[in-house]
Amino acid sequence: MKRNERVLAQLETLSTHIDLDTLLATGGITALQIAEAVNIQRNNVSADLNQLFREQKLVKINGRPVGYLSLAAAEQLLGTAVTTFFFDSLEVFLAAQPTTTAEYEKTPFSDLIGATTSLRNQVEQAKAAILYPPNGLDTLIVGPTGVGKTLFANMMFNYAHHIGKYAADSPFVVFNCADYYTNPQLLMSHLFGHVKGAFTGADTDKQGLVEKAHQGILFLDEVHRLPPEGQEMIFYLMDNGNYAKLGETERQHHADVLIICATTENPESSLLKTFVRRIPIIINIPTFEERAAKDKIDLLRFLLTTEAHRIKKPIEIDTEATKALIGNTTYGNVGQLKSNIQLVCANAFLHSLKDDTLKINFKDLPAEVKNGFFHLSGNRAEMQELSDHLKSDVIVYPDDNTKSLIKDDAYEPDFNLYSIIEDKVGFMVDQGIKDEEINRFIGIDIDIHLNSFYSKFQNNTQSREKMLKVINEDILNFTENIKSMIEQHLHRKLDERFILAFGLHLTAFLKRNKEHKIVRYANIENVVQEMATEYELSIQINQMIKTHFSVSVPMMETMYLTLLINSLLKDNKSQRVAILVAMHGSSSASSMVNVVKKLLGENNIESIDMPLDLSPKKVLDDMRRVVREIDNGKGVLLMVDMGSLTGFGDILTEETGIPVKTIDMVSTPTVLEAVRKATIMEMDLETIYRSLKDFRGYENYLEKPTTTVAIPDSPADKPLAILSVCTTGEGTALKLQTFVGTLLKNMGRSDISIIAMPLHEVAQRQTELDQYHILLSIGIANPNVGVPFIPLEQLFDSEGEALLNHYIPTATPLVLEHINKPSMVLQMSEESLNEFLTYLNPTKVLPLLLAFVNDIEQFENIQLTNGQKINLIVHVGCALERAVVKETLAYYATASPQQLSKRGDYHTIAQHFYNSLKINLSDDELYYIMDMIADTLTIQSL
Repeated sequence: MKRNERVLAQLETLSTHIDLDTLLATGGITALQIAEAVNIQRNNVSADLNQLFREQKLVKINGRPVGYLSLAAAEQLLGTAVTTFFFDSLEVFLAAQPTTTAEYEKTPFSDLIGATTSLRNQVEQAKAAILYPPNGLDTLIVGPTGVGKTLFANMMFNYAHHIGKYAADSPFVVFNCADYYTNPQLLMSHLFGHVKGAFTGADTDKQGLVEKAHQGILFLDEVHRLPPEGQEMIFYLMDNGNYAKLGETERQHHADVLIICATTENPESSLLKTFVRRIPIIINIPTFEERAAKDKIDLLRFLLTTEAHRIKKPIEIDTEATKALIGNTTYGNVGQLKSNIQLVCANAFLHSLKDDTLKINFKDLPAEVKNGFFHLSGNRAEMQELSDHLKSDVIVYPDDNTKSLIKDDAYEPDFNLYSIIEDKVGFMVDQGIKDEEINRFIGIDIDIHLNSFYSKFQNNTQSREKMLKVINEDILNFTENIKSMIEQHLHRKLDERFILAFGLHLTAFLKRNKEHKIVRYANIENVVQEMATEYELSIQINQMIKTHFSVSVPMMETMYLTLLINSLLKDNKSQRVAILVAMHGSSSASSMVNVVKKLLGENNIESIDMPLDLSPKKVLDDMRRVVREIDNGKGVLLMVDMGSLTGFGDILTEETGIPVKTIDMVSTPTVLEAVRKATIMEMDLETIYRSLKDFRGYENYLEKPTTTVAIPDSPADKPLAILSVCTTGEGTALKLQTFVGTLLKNMGRSDISIIAMPLHEVAQRQTELDQYHILLSIGIANPNVGVPFIPLEQLFDSEGEALLNHYIPTATPLVLEHINKPSMVLQMSEESLNEFLTYLNPTKVLPLLLAFVNDIEQFENIQLTNGQKINLIVHVGCALERAVVKETLAYYATASPQQLSKRGDYHTIAQHFYNSLKINLSDDELYYIMDMIADTLTIQSL
């Protein structure tokens, strides 16, 4: 028997067992099923099936994957003779049944995964909203980030086209309300347009988005960011289609617009009730976890197929890896699943450049993705349901049917990572780099590239690894389950502080129980009346402890656990001094603030640039607005360079009522120090201001010769100590004592004691503390003893040891003596480049960048500040990377005579890069560098 005859015979055998329900669940017999049954390679089976289809010996149903039926089975299912051998989808096939044409009518929603399962009710709501005469019903789509709200709105628009509701050129206008929510006037102008003279600078009439959306759909994303006056304008538009442009007093314009809104928030609490009442259709999109198991697999298969098309290779993923990817999608929904799939595909691609198939195995997954399998194993029902649908490894092919359902995908990177990987590997091979080094470097590069793009969807596994140093895995897993239970009970999210605190408390309790130690608690019996909710939770939790760890839990432990939960449920996010940097120049302030944000990762700082042609009045207006936005109760530190900016602080205080202090002669180190003191040390405004008045950079302190490490204001007769506090008994604090003691030992500081103490006893035991010079405190909550405080979660994250080292100098002062000004620029530049570069190795390229900056200084006869050097280094580093990936900037302005005269000299200076890296900087990139230098020269001349 020929091979194609064997394939057809097997198809006919398998088709005899398929009924309508099975067809709905599977979409038909797949090439993979036949290949496994007859032991023939899948690609050969696929080729034979296509040939048999052309010979009209079988029925082909397009789908994901493509399904096939024997002629006999197809005729039996349809109840009629087969005259068509290809069907564009399962719905089209079923529509061929005379009695089911209407039920299975093909629509744009047919391409939506889950349209007949998890999203069936939502699709029916959407259809009703579009069909309702005359113009449809305004709709609100509700759901967390990443569930597909924007996609769903696009599908509604496509459906309106499909049924002839809209003309072919009808508009679908998208507006993200978060873009202008801080400026209501600009927002109103953008939405409704404005008339000439409506505000300063309104020289002509302007068309708004509502007018552009006439006879179409206006999609308002993140509608909860729309201010109340904006919501009012929209619901007037909903009422009768009339609106006024900004600057008009009467609603004299009309637009036939269907409004579709989307929000991640609860509409009842985030939107005006009058606004919500005017929206007749509210569609709730389920989270990924709430979707059916088949939908989850279909979504994963669809996303994998997209990657297969990109790399032009089949992708094979084993069942355990499939379950891990699904199980790890716990909070970012489809957006998170997509980012994880791209991450694992990129890593697999790196290791299969020479293979015909890209294989993804569970053992090769990143640790954070592997955790998804263990998370899923806690839900046996879901695990079984997935297993029922995953009979074998998932295989997808580049030639499988894929269809883009949305034009602009917010979760789609604007780069082809696979092309970047191939280019980088080729470049490194040419440089003679070994395979293991290439794999290591590119692997790190992939993580940086994708994790940076999808940072909002990534798990903080590093924190978990830190926790495992002081909490064993069984207790940590149990604690995470307790956290989930409390979140479900109270309908609110808890942060990592809960896991740390509860895990340490439980560790201490189990240790006491094992050693039969009795801890006496005092004056906490009244918690039953004062903390009823927490007490009820504590009873449940202690029963779970008793069952899981097989221990007896005394009643007093229940009361003490109540105190712990109550403390951790409080919103203890301390208010911080906000910082505003304002400087002359088109980008001086914003560039400096971006560097600081990258280095410290804090967000209590904003910037205002003051181009030289901008009036001081406009700058003051901007300052007034920003100060009101960023103040959270502790005032604003205004950091400026010179001129009129130095006198704005008092004016802002008088006009806004917000305390504002001004520091002039701003520099990057000064801003770094301000942010550090406002966030890590939680200083008040006056203290920060006084400490920075004479601060002129770190080198002023670090270059002072010293022979011993001195602690400022340390009484000679008092021993040094760190205060370790917890919110319950001393067990947790003692556990911290061991951990911090190890860190101090590594620093060579055996002269510092660690005092463990419950938080509620700090005030009563002040006399005991007075015997020591307390350097800092650590723990769950700030004991407010007048020293810097390190929260427990910061101590255990990636910066914990660095924080401790910052407050407590090491016992080897020679290390500090060698930190000079060039070293500081070197360190800060390398850290910044690590954030921005994905192709070039920052460590290797940094010396070339420093040499380039030095040559520029000599050529231009200028002395750049540390901050200016860092900005220039980062900019040129990014320019080099753009040259490598052939995405150089275009200089749209006309080059000045001065720039043209300097072009040759700048090319000569940039020759360093070609000699070492074979990279040339284009004229356009050099013109931008000249602009940066020109801004610097302008500022220095003022």
